[in-house]
Amino acid sequence: MNSIDFRRQLHQFPELSMNEHDTAQRIIDYMIPLQPDQLIPSLAGTGVAVVFGSTDGKSVMLRCELDALPIIELNEFPHKSQCHGVSHKCGHDGHMAILAAVAKHYSLNRPTCGRVILLFQPAEETGEGAKAVLADEAASNLTVDYAFALHNVPKFSMGEVIIKTGTMCCASRGATIRFEGKTAHAAQPETGISPVQAIYQLLPQIEQLPQLINTQSPYTFATIVGVNIGEKAFGTAPSLGEIYLTLRSESDDEMCQLGDFIESRANQLANAQGLSVDISYEDVFSATVNNDSAVSIVQHALQEEPVTITDKPFRWSEDFGQFTKRYGGALFGLGAGLNTPDLHNGDYDFPDQLIDTGSRYFIKIVDSILVQTQ
Repeated sequence: MNSIDFRRQLHQFPELSMNEHDTAQRIIDYMIPLQPDQLIPSLAGTGVAVVFGSTDGKSVMLRCELDALPIIELNEFPHKSQCHGVSHKCGHDGHMAILAAVAKHYSLNRPTCGRVILLFQPAEETGEGAKAVLADEAASNLTVDYAFALHNVPKFSMGEVIIKTGTMCCASRGATIRFEGKTAHAAQPETGISPVQAIYQLLPQIEQLPQLINTQSPYTFATIVGVNIGEKAFGTAPSLGEIYLTLRSESDDEMCQLGDFIESRANQLANAQGLSVDISYEDVFSATVNNDSAVSIVQHALQEEPVTITDKPFRWSEDFGQFTKRYGGALFGLGAGLNTPDLHNGDYDFPDQLIDTGSRYFIKIVDSILVQTQ
């Protein structure tokens, strides 16, 4: 099966984070005929690592993602998602196809010194997959010198590489602030303890967070995504209220400042008004910080390709930052076309022509490292 057909097959059968069992099996079935030197299934549950070469030299890891999103596909082409309400709207099907093409190359051109590790990682969309892979004992033997990943980015020229040193993708986390008091009859609200005033006072401070923590970064802010107070019960004053927000920052340090401020202010309001408060987090992503030497490797290896050095990080988050914390590594954007629908849009589809482009770029990067070790 060629890489385009494989990508379209993956697109038809998407799976959500940590449930990518059939996707992982399709990867394994594709890889077995290529006779890798090592194949490790079930990493962090559904992840797969495919290795070509040996430990005699440098080890370079390339990572892609297995999971899809809970989004209804609006496209009507033959390879449309067969799983209602689930679809590959971030291009992970294309990223997998790119690594499949890289695997085909190294099955025919095995490294004579060093090795390439192709990691098909689960659960990137929830921020849990990279951490789970690194915590898996089966991955402990996969010593890595350099780690690289790419992400397709619509609204950039097709095949353009976008990269920078430092923060490439922002840190983010979802926060739920839950206030609880005491219900009362709506005719006697003073006999209860309502969360309305605490929420009313906290909301504008959330919107003013950048100024309140004295950050100068335009990438550090909070977005209120929902508020829920009480219910449609006209005889009852509410006891429960929740604020849902997304915290975003250019650095992990500023993410800590955002969280500390929110927690401090929420506790102050709760104590002053006789409420209990609980703050919980989910979809937690560290900043993806590119290593200077890894960025230099990409620049050198792709010097004949359209590479743009940017000073602006992507606002969205990526759990590849877990790998760049541990290894020399870098993530770069791969332009998906100026007129391509945005990521997470219902009509988005990964451009097939990027499979050849992305795999060629990855091979150049790997070879630039492994050739130096011979």
